[in-house]
Amino acid sequence: MNTVKREFAVALSKRAQPIWFRIAKWIVLIGVALVVWKTPYFWPCFGGMTALGLLVHFFYRWKTHGWTRAWGGWNDPTFVQR
Repeated sequence: MNTVKREFAVALSKRAQPIWFRIAKWIVLIGVALVVWKTPYFWPCFGGMTALGLLVHFFYRWKTHGWTRAWGGWNDPTFVQR
């Protein structure tokens, strides 16, 4: 259960991503989804982007030792300690 709490703490941290980046991210995601919604490429794009997102998530989690160490060129104080 602690792992789930830690994942949510990192995902919902206001310091992890600035608000302008979150808004831009959702605009792009929704925009791309609307463009490919009625095409036969929607589900392959959806599946591929989901798989890519999970791959990047778990890779970053591995490199940061479960969000406890900084990695990636900056020192982020939002990492949750165990």
